[in-house]
Amino acid sequence: MSEYLETIGDYYRDSETNKHYAFDISDYQCGKSHFNINIRKYCNFNTPYNRRDFYKVCIIVGKGVFKYGEHRLELDRPALFLPCPTIPYQWECISSQQEGYFCLFNQEFLVEHSTIDFFKKTSLFKEWSKPFIFLDDEQLALCMSYFEQMYKMAQSDYPFKFEIIRNLLALLLHQALQLKVEDLKLEETPSNTRLYRLFDDLLNKQFPLDSPAYPLQLKTASDYATQLNVHVNHLNASIKAVTSKTTTQIIKDRLFDEAKSLLKNTSWDIAEVGYTLGFDQPSHFNNFFKKHAGITPLKYKSPY
Repeated sequence: MSEYLETIGDYYRDSETNKHYAFDISDYQCGKSHFNINIRKYCNFNTPYNRRDFYKVCIIVGKGVFKYGEHRLELDRPALFLPCPTIPYQWECISSQQEGYFCLFNQEFLVEHSTIDFFKKTSLFKEWSKPFIFLDDEQLALCMSYFEQMYKMAQSDYPFKFEIIRNLLALLLHQALQLKVEDLKLEETPSNTRLYRLFDDLLNKQFPLDSPAYPLQLKTASDYATQLNVHVNHLNASIKAVTSKTTTQIIKDRLFDEAKSLLKNTSWDIAEVGYTLGFDQPSHFNNFFKKHAGITPLKYKSPY
């Protein structure tokens, strides 16, 4: 696996990206919700074989070769490409004629609204999930229409354009879920992946948190191992083999996502948010959030 993690900032600074695409990046700030989209006209250069810290969805019309993890696939028909960010991939163009669209968005955009956050509970963007969905003419036309509407809306001055874009992206991802008939079945996957899928499903079932009266129940790797009837060391080893992350790191990342959502979308005070997330002391939640966000929960909730 590639050791380099490409960020959205890295992507925008890349010389080939700057050469071929005129992205509007005026609103880009690291750690803030971000979405961008462009037409897939100039794909005759090789992309780096990297992992990413952002999501990318492409509709590809044109021939090329993808290296995705340990696999190599020659693309010769229209397809949706929904890669898992933690799997390194590389594109090599074969034909000069390339059409379609691609959009990219970060974790903050994904979890900021329940319409999009829902997809974290599905097979999309997961390490075990096949990233390609091949399209017939009717499916291609429908998916292209979603991208075209997102692209036009992204160019507009409408103040609520990102709400519309989120809904269009949700429609596109729902279409992808309907077409993902080639996903591996649970019993066909390696044991490490099976256990990770069960853990991931259990983790996502804990959220969203609806009330301080019902705080988070499973807080640690040991809690999840007990629920899954495995030793915590086995759980840790399996998850590390699939994701290159520790169980604790994944749990903390999900807690941080939920913390941001609760701070922005509820009227709960800081202590209530912390308690609901499993922090016994407000100071512990304050330290946890500041370590991940660089600012206090209060500053994040009320930035002005």
